[in-house]
Amino acid sequence: MNLRRERMRKKITQEKLAELVDLNIRTVQKIEAGNVNILLTTVLRLRKALGCSWDVLLGK
Repeated sequence: MNLRRERMRKKITQEKLAELVDLNIRTVQKIEAGNVNILLTTVLRLRKALGCSWDVLLGK
């Protein structure tokens, strides 16, 4: 998942992203590190918050 790259490209902090998608900042950190499996609904919320396509977020 390209969450960190896309978040940084949009100049959004982990804290702000966590607020936007109603997640704990630790959860965002774990997702970016690839240390946690996440639900598709969470991916959808992240995608909407970043305003990017599935392809960009998930990487091909």
